[in-house]
Formats: sequence, structure tokens, C-alpha cells
Amino acid sequence: MGYFRELPDLNYQSFLSTSNSSQNYIRVKNIFRRCKLRDDLQNIFTIFNKYEIREGARPDTVAEELFGNAELDWVVLMTAGIINVRNDWPLSDREIYNYSLDIYGDDLNNIHHYETKEIKDSLDRLILPAGKVVAQDFKIFYTDDGTTYTNDSTKSGSNVTQISNPIVGITNYEYQVIKNDKKRSIYILKEEYLQQFLDDMRHEMIYSKSSQYISDDLIRTENTKVAIP
Repeated sequence: MGYFRELPDLNYQSFLSTSNSSQNYIRVKNIFRRCKLRDDLQNIFTIFNKYEIREGARPDTVAEELFGNAELDWVVLMTAGIINVRNDWPLSDREIYNYSLDIYGDDLNNIHHYETKEIKDSLDRLILPAGKVVAQDFKIFYTDDGTTYTNDSTKSGSNVTQISNPIVGITNYEYQVIKNDKKRSIYILKEEYLQQFLDDMRHEMIYSKSSQYISDDLIRTENTKVAIP
């Protein structure tokens, strides 16, 4: 992952058994030095493209497709606001099935919750949106051209018409699939802004002058082996 090459270094006090001096340091990457997309850029949608993550795609394959460089997978993740790849990147069809099976076992196909179906009146006006989570005994009443429509079987009359059940049961497995599919829609930085993004990020990685400063890309940690008088 090319991201780690972008990180500056630090000289970390050596605690190796082979160390023969309190002044021995090991040069390592400063993994605590982190950057994120500037807050003022996150709401500028003109610099992003909406992207649908296809089945089996990984951050590196998306970076190769969009930027021509698989090592820019970290740019894909950072600009999409993905911090935890394990939790935030969509699983494959096989992975989501196995994941769901591990959670629910024999209850995989049991009902998790109920959602509404879309209902429109004779003028094509929306009465009930689809996908609204409701109780199993959800009832609806609406009037269209003088007739009352309902799914409540206890209601009757010359101007009352029964409609088919306006809800659908979502199984535990379907629930996990729906959650997983929502992760497929992300926004990624447009290629024409990539170089500016990289330049800004590298500038943020430069160390400022301090007592720990050695160079723009190297600092030294406090030496705890040296006694303080």
C-alpha cells in the first residue's frame, strides 16, 4: 500500500536486547501521523465522482481503474471517507452469505423486520413511500376520488375498498444484503484533482520545527533511558 511510503519517519528509542547504548534509535514510519480530506472540500461535490463498487472489487483494483495506479488505493479510501476497510467496504456475495450465516445460523431466513411497498393514487401522487420500516400489523387509510382504501379488514362499507398487504417482510439475510449494498455507492476524487490532493497531503506530512525536529521527514522521540536531573 503506497500510503505508508508517504508517511514521514521517526527515530524511536531502541529497546532491542542487542542495543548497547541509550542513544540507539530505530528509524520507523510514523503511523501516528495521519491526514484526512480537508473539511472544506468534503462538501464540494464537483470534485468527486459517484462510483458503484462492483462485485469482487477491492480498493486497489478501483485505484487501478480510476487512477492507473493500484498503490493509490489509500486515496480511494480516504476520499470516500472509509476508515475501517473491514467494516465499510462491501463484501462479495459469497462473503455476505457466509457472514450472515455465522450471525443467524438456522434463523437466516427468519423475518428481521417489515417494510412498506410504494403506493400511489390515481393521479400518480405518492401515498406511501417504499422502504419505510413498520410494524407487522401496520395499517393504512387513504382516500382517492371519494373511495377509502385500506388494508384493515375490520373496516367495511360501500365506499371502502380493501387493498393488498402494503408491507413486505425482510429476512435476516436480505437485511444484511441491503446493508452491504448501501456500501457500494461512494464518492471518489476526480482524477484531475489527484495531483493537487497528493501535493497537499505531502505538505501536511512535513514536520514543523520543534525540539524533536531533525528534518522535514524525520523527528526523534524522547529518550526515556536518559535520566532527568
